[in-house]
Amino acid sequence: MHPISFVCASLSKQLDQRMMKSSLATIMSKPVYFKFIGFKPSLAIGLLGLCVVSIDAQAAVTSVGDASPTSSLQLISLNADDIVAEDDTEMLNAADESDDSIDSMPDESAVMDDDDNIDTSIPSEVAQVSLNAISPETLKTFVAVVDLVRRQYVDAVNDEELFNNAMSGMLTKLDSHAEFLDAEAYENLRAFTEGDVGDIGIQVTYEPEVGYWIITEVIDDSPADKKGIAVGDYLHQVGEFKLDENRQSNDVEQLLTGIAGTQVDIITSKAGRRKHTTTLQRNNSHPQIVETKLVDGIAIVKLPAFQNNSREKLLEGLINLDAPISGILLDLRDNPGGVLTSAVSVASLFMNDTDVVQVQARQDKSRVLTTQGDAILKPLPMVVLQNRYSASAAEVLASSLQAQKRATIIGEVSYGKGSVQSVIPLNDEQAVKLTVANYMTASGRQIDVIGVEPDITLSGSESSWEQQALDLLKPRALDSGIRFIRKTTAN
Repeated sequence: MHPISFVCASLSKQLDQRMMKSSLATIMSKPVYFKFIGFKPSLAIGLLGLCVVSIDAQAAVTSVGDASPTSSLQLISLNADDIVAEDDTEMLNAADESDDSIDSMPDESAVMDDDDNIDTSIPSEVAQVSLNAISPETLKTFVAVVDLVRRQYVDAVNDEELFNNAMSGMLTKLDSHAEFLDAEAYENLRAFTEGDVGDIGIQVTYEPEVGYWIITEVIDDSPADKKGIAVGDYLHQVGEFKLDENRQSNDVEQLLTGIAGTQVDIITSKAGRRKHTTTLQRNNSHPQIVETKLVDGIAIVKLPAFQNNSREKLLEGLINLDAPISGILLDLRDNPGGVLTSAVSVASLFMNDTDVVQVQARQDKSRVLTTQGDAILKPLPMVVLQNRYSASAAEVLASSLQAQKRATIIGEVSYGKGSVQSVIPLNDEQAVKLTVANYMTASGRQIDVIGVEPDITLSGSESSWEQQALDLLKPRALDSGIRFIRKTTAN
């Protein structure tokens, strides 16, 4: 895997300041202490702007006071077997009694604690540092909730899974793009920068006779399969998009597919009965393909995402056409974005010394990213196709080409995602994807929520859009095209 080399200084400085205050909580064995371990220096890989971030937080701790609304809660060792409070003895004993066929086996998880003196105090040498953002009562409550789930939830639960879920919930509540990445999601996200996209491993079909989208295939061992999604389930919603008869198959496929390693919420049901929301990571990864074809001298390039090699893949596709090219139709429909610097690299093929995007981190001055190198495709007239699923880095490219009148943007208003996420490793197998900045057009116009307005709006079936784009581009095409060939290397 190639190393990530782009350094975003403005983001790095601010992230350093913010993350110096960050810490991870680890609950230790009896006596129970709240120990906060600082991050080690790490690499942050921004999906919408790659940046190297040095994170070196100081160890932080907090004390647990006695006089609080939660002072009566009993803290337990999460590294030991299940332990319950003495007050629960009667209830658990009752649970162990046979109740017809419902409870014919004793509850072996009802393990009693012989130690009446669980020490919940904090050593004096670590009791001086304040976390400011969190109270001791909240920490005690959190541990009590974990204890309650371990003892009372209907199915046995794994402590590691509980804590992973807690971290995931904390991040997803910040915004829809922040998330905790487990080993598989983290590896898929790293693989995405080199060329992979991902989905959740299902196929769906709309069945008019029942009026629902039905899951017709679930790939074995895929994210959907692991979460119990089954053939025959109804799919009602993907993310914020509700599914009905007006959706096209391509719409649903695009909603389910995206940047490998990212997550999506789906709402399903068993034959229309009670609906259930499931959070899935797009870990069913597969290589993305940059499709290139020639129609009447016009090169049509379908760019599904922005990755480290997108610029090279685009040029390789033009070379492989092995014919003169008189214009370019760049199809960004369904493109969810990706690596921001990749979008700038692609823009550099079409424009010289041009501001592409402004990146605004917290309390930092805006940083402007500009095209670099020779714009070898500058002579070719250009049209860009976009739809409502074209997002983030795709919107950056479209807006910059539009602002410079370098290309005509046609289609519909784009998605409207104007935030930058960085992937910050916690260790070799886990990471946090965190929103660290917002971006705007080079002129300072907001993209988030608003999107990019096309120069020419298209409606109706998208199957006709490509031909409409070609009809618009052909009158502008060069009389004599440009042929692209590989450089020969000297022996």
